Amino acid sequence: MAILVTGGAGYIGSHTVVELLNL
Repeated sequence: MAILVTGGAGYIGSHTVVELLNL
């Protein structure tokens, strides 16, 4: 369960960085 939460947070975080770079 903790692994899924960490993986989800990491995915969202990386996606947010990509979106910011695309601005």
